[in-house]
Amino acid sequence: QVELAESGGGSVQAGDSLRLSCAASGRDITNYAMGWFRQAPGKERELVGVISNGAGTYYIDAVKGRFTVSKNNAESTGYLQMNNVKPEETAVYYCVASARYYSRIIDWTRARAYDYWGQGTQVTVSS
Repeated sequence: QVELAESGGGSVQAGDSLRLSCAASGRDITNYAMGWFRQAPGKERELVGVISNGAGTYYIDAVKGRFTVSKNNAESTGYLQMNNVKPEETAVYYCVASARYYSRIIDWTRARAYDYWGQGTQVTVSS
């Protein structure tokens, strides 16, 4: 069992930077995929980015070049660096992890690929 705990959310202005952290406990996450989903009010949950097992690192088009997913295995911590954030990116951000293996990125975009979810951290971006 892996437990995930996000931190680093808050209220920022458009154009600011923010780094979310995800502390993992319970197991060695070296061979786990780790990523981030978000859910904005009234919208479906969507994958933001992931360091996958089998399909490399992936980002949705909306965040490419601005967001970076990283993972420090020694510290059992994942990160989401968010630069130049936009008001429409106001959402609850969830850290996710998975021990599965998929060679196709499309499989990693689905919530069912992930066995472990954090409780979420709110990010609010004002204009």
